[in-house]
Amino acid sequence: MDRRTLLGGSGVLLAAQALSLKTEARAVMTPVLAEDQHFMQLAIEQAKLGDFPFGAVIVRDGKVVAEGFNSGKRLHDPTAHGEMMAIRHFLENHSPQEFQDATLYTSGEPCVMCMGAIIWCRFKRMVFAASISELATRIGQIDITSAQIAKATPFLAIEITGGVLSAEAMQLFPEKQ
Repeated sequence: MDRRTLLGGSGVLLAAQALSLKTEARAVMTPVLAEDQHFMQLAIEQAKLGDFPFGAVIVRDGKVVAEGFNSGKRLHDPTAHGEMMAIRHFLENHSPQEFQDATLYTSGEPCVMCMGAIIWCRFKRMVFAASISELATRIGQIDITSAQIAKATPFLAIEITGGVLSAEAMQLFPEKQ
């Protein structure tokens, strides 16, 4: 079907039908696992190194395979969030297909950009400490949760666990004045 046909009638009906199809929620909220606190502690240690207190570790087969912390100021790169830096470090030694068997631990619930990257990488699981709503009490946040983004993603299911060592992560952020 060419563009004129698509815009002329029958294509519009097909497009409308495709847009109206319901997609099931793809965020699978999962309980805390025994190893989650250990790996989250490592993500929080990474956060302590950051320009802003956000850190992440990527784990495969029970081993940390990449780390990252917020480096936005030092790299003059507003996309250098902890999760993005961990993803970049992972790709230095691993193929993108290996994300599918990995878990990303992050000291703060991912922002829209980072959660989008986590989904596009096709991580199996993502675990966060402080939630968007908790972080918003201390710093500016876009009020869209990782679960909301995952639920809008019909092509991938991702397991999400939140609140692991949240109080400890929140201690890294100063109180709002």
